[in-house]
Amino acid sequence: MPKMRIISVQLPQSYINAMDQLVRRGLYPNRSEVIRTALREFLKRELNSEIPEDEVPGYIIK
Repeated sequence: MPKMRIISVQLPQSYINAMDQLVRRGLYPNRSEVIRTALREFLKRELNSEIPEDEVPGYIIK
């Protein structure tokens, strides 16, 4: 896994509530992983490229 950096992002409360639901259901360990997964999928689609498999944590449901 590459070195992580912290960034600040402003999100609507409804997004935060939805992320918290995913975490409570056990689909993700925390909000950060929800955001990383969503961004990874967005970048794959927009850049039409693959993210190296070794950068995807093993606990992510595909």
